[in-house]
Amino acid sequence: MPNPTKGKAAQEFVPIREIRDGVMITDDHHMHMVLMASALNFGLRSADEQEAITAQYQNFLNALDFSVEIIIQSRHLNIEPYLETLREAERAQSNDLLKIQTREYIEFVRTFVQTTKIVTKNFYIVVSFAPPAIEIGKGVRGMFGGKPADAKRFDDAKFEEYRSQLWQRVETVSGALASTGVRTVPLNTEELVELFYGYFNPGELEKGRAPQMRT
Repeated sequence: MPNPTKGKAAQEFVPIREIRDGVMITDDHHMHMVLMASALNFGLRSADEQEAITAQYQNFLNALDFSVEIIIQSRHLNIEPYLETLREAERAQSNDLLKIQTREYIEFVRTFVQTTKIVTKNFYIVVSFAPPAIEIGKGVRGMFGGKPADAKRFDDAKFEEYRSQLWQRVETVSGALASTGVRTVPLNTEELVELFYGYFNPGELEKGRAPQMRT
């Protein structure tokens, strides 16, 4: 008799079947690529620049013949890596006065960030593609190791075919947004895993476990 108090494994609630070559495949077999987008300080632009950016963005939306999802992720600023760099500089400092000043600066920054609760934002665009037919075979486990007996995946030929069509959509989105001054970078497999690990473990986002914009 099943135990009603026994909880399901965490992977049972994750709608991701696998992440492969920078492509996320969900349980409905739809394929998704996630683009990280740079920020644009619209308020600092001149009136003419604002008008031009708005027009380009309208053109981008009107030209799309597929849907995209825009996600804004907010989290408290993690300054611990910066503070650790300052602590190393303090330890290496031979001048006692500079050492004291560095220590005081560390405390000032730490206190300021804690009291003002500075929030950083990351911007993502999800581009999706739904294959017209499901032609999959037995495959490996998903990214969290779930569904071992009946896990399925696209065969290599079909995966590359569908990924190519998805990539065409990604290039369309990236090119259109570039005209507005917004840079986009597709997340690779490791970055996607980090991103979703943070989503399903919210506390880790405050520790900086989220992809950063590559240059």
